[in-house]
Order: sequence, then structure tokens, then C-alpha cells
Amino acid sequence: MQGSEHFASADPNARLAAAVLRTLFGEAYGRDFDIVLWEGTFVPASRQARFTLHVNAPGALRSAFTPPVDLNAGRTFAAGLLDVDGDMEAAVDELYDLVKRPPKLMFLKLAMLLRRMPRARLPQLREARLRGKRHSLVRDRAAIGFHYDQPVEFYSAFLDRDLIYSCAYFDDGVTGLDEAQHAKIDHTLRKLRLVRGDRLLDIGCGWGALVIRAAKEFGAEALGVTLSEGQAREANRRIAQAGLQDCARVELLDYRELPRDAVFDKIVSIGMFEHVGRDKLAEYFETAYRLLKPGSLFLNHGISLGERNARSWKSSGFMGRLIFPDGELESVSDSLQFAERAGFEVRDVENLREHYARTLQHWVTNLENNRAQAVSAAGEQSYRAWRLYMAGSAQGFRTGRIGVYQTLLAKPDGGAVSLPATRRDLYSARTSHAS
Repeated sequence: MQGSEHFASADPNARLAAAVLRTLFGEAYGRDFDIVLWEGTFVPASRQARFTLHVNAPGALRSAFTPPVDLNAGRTFAAGLLDVDGDMEAAVDELYDLVKRPPKLMFLKLAMLLRRMPRARLPQLREARLRGKRHSLVRDRAAIGFHYDQPVEFYSAFLDRDLIYSCAYFDDGVTGLDEAQHAKIDHTLRKLRLVRGDRLLDIGCGWGALVIRAAKEFGAEALGVTLSEGQAREANRRIAQAGLQDCARVELLDYRELPRDAVFDKIVSIGMFEHVGRDKLAEYFETAYRLLKPGSLFLNHGISLGERNARSWKSSGFMGRLIFPDGELESVSDSLQFAERAGFEVRDVENLREHYARTLQHWVTNLENNRAQAVSAAGEQSYRAWRLYMAGSAQGFRTGRIGVYQTLLAKPDGGAVSLPATRRDLYSARTSHAS
């Protein structure tokens, strides 16, 4: 029988919890996932279980499903009152199905059941509580610091060896994360037609992997800027280790603070666009346009909304408080309009959505396999919160709720742009980058 509970005790809260879960999941209750309650009650899946949902305390469900649910459910999971063994992305699928189907009467019944359950006291969690004007220089530094300034050992628990924290590129025959991240950087720099001696600006450079590869393999003079102290410190350590101080450097700097007379042959921004904010998009593209040499290229790589009729989204709830404070997503069509108004010409647009789903699946697997390292570096709460965030993001890219686009933009010089007549060179065999 689907959803047949095997109660381990006479605890009335266990029966209430089962009733809450039956109300929440409806026909999906006990179908594709097992359920285990704090006192041993077991609800077996009627089919092959994709994961096991653990309710670890009598007050867990009341904590999770008391409004605002978009914040409290994530808090409850981060605190360990709820847990998932097995396929975390499948668990996110079930949660999104739940959100899509609830009738009004279900909410009433659920509220009545939850009020009968005990309250749970959550431990103090690492949450962002930012002050000041959204996307001001000061507040942006605080937001970036919250997300990126945990110990580097935490990020190395799930990223590739070069700490590339953006969508990889699974070129033909590429399956491993390290190789796919190198393929992404090379694919990006080939789109820019980067050549020896080019002055390259990397806006939001992370831990410096692209700056290092551009200097070492393509012969560029590369400058990266980031607002993360931890990233700048580690990037410059890696640059020095590679002996590239004469042609590569990373500065702790906002792109808006670059000198007005600075000029670059090529500009790239990968995975920083989500931090800009709709109110600053005009300034973002205008600044890149001003910094770019006429006739040359700017590659902008950013996550976008994929849902129909959605124009923009601001991080809130779990994502805004525990993961990505002040993050914002835009539709690709709106982003391109801002770029064109700044004077750019759109030359190429590529959606890498499926690549990001695979990248995140690698990250979740790595994080789970290296749990001890992640917890030692940043604590159990960060491990749990990031596991949920990355599995949810993988589900978003897989289902098309979000996408990720590389847009190649040109700053025409009297109509002239430094591009070949076709894209054939992007995919042809190369014997040397630094030509």
C-alpha cells in the first residue's frame, strides 16, 4: 500500500507529522521516496526510492512550513531538522511539484495540523543582514564577502582544482569537471579572439583561473578585479606560484572604480552579472563600453530567467538570506536591450543551460563526497545550505526555470569590428593559442 506507515512508537507527534506529509505531498506521499521520522517511524516508497526524507525533530515540519516558507524551509534544512539521503535534486523536484499543485483547502488543513505540532528552536544560523542602499559600493562589498569569503578549503571541496565557480563547458568527449572548466575558459577566450599582447580585463575574476590561463596560454596582459578579499588573495598567490606577476594581476576593486582613462583590448565577465542588479545594468554596460577599445569585444556570461513572461527576479528568502544576498536575475532579452542602449552591437548569443546543470551535478557530488573537508572549513550549516542551493540550481537549469548565456558584444569603430567573417575558427583545430 502506498504511503503505509510503520509507526515505531505511540508518539502522537509522529502521527501528526505523517498527516502533515500526507497533506503536503498528496499522491506523491510514499511513492518515490522513503520517509523516516525522529523516533524511527518508517514510510517506505511504493516504487524504487530516489531519496529518503528525514524528519529529525517533532517541530521540524512546523518550523519549515510556517510562513515565510521560502525562508523557513531552507533554515530548517540548514539547521539539520530536515535532511535528505540520496538524490538531492530529486528531492527538489518533489518540492517544486508540491508548490505547483496546492489547492486552498490544503493550506487550511495544513495550518490546522501544524498548529498542533510543537515549535522547534533553531540554532543561530549564518545569515546575511545587509544595510545601506542596494547595489551601492559598500553594500555590494558586504554581499560579495558573505558569499565568497569563506575559507578557500570550503570551495575546493566541490570545485575543480583551479577553483572555477561558473558553468563548465562539456565539449565533445569531455566528461570530467577539470577538463570541462578548461574547455569553458578556452571557448570563452576564443570567442574574444584573444591574442598575444592583448590587454584583457576580467570583471569579477573569482580566484583568477581565467586571468592565469589568458596570460600563460594566450600571451595576454590580464587584469582581474573582484570585491572578495579571499579571492584576490588566493588569485595573486596562484599568479605568483605560476611566475606570471609581470603579465597578470588581480586587484580588490569594483569595476566602477577603474580609472576613467583605462582602455582594454578585450573585456570578459563570467558569473558576475547576477550581482549587478537591474537598476545598475545601464551603468554596467556603459562602463564596459567606455573601458573597451573601439572595434573590439566584450563577452558577458550570466544566469538569466527562463520562465515565461518573467522579466526579473531578486533573491529573497533562503537564497537571499543564507546564500546570495542581493542577487538578481534578468531575462536575456532585457539584458541585451541594456547592452544595445549602451552602444554595443550583439554579435553572438549562446545558451549553455544544459552545461550548467551538469556542472552543478558535479559540484553536488563533490560536496557530498568531501563533506568532512567542507564541514571542517566552513561548518555543518554551510555544507547543508550549499548542498540545497546547488541541487536546487541544478534542478532549475535542467528544467529550464533558469538559463545561462554567453553574449559576445562589439563596440563598433565606424562600423568596423575585429571579427572574422564566420565562426568557423571557434571550432577548428588549434596548434597554439598565443598567435
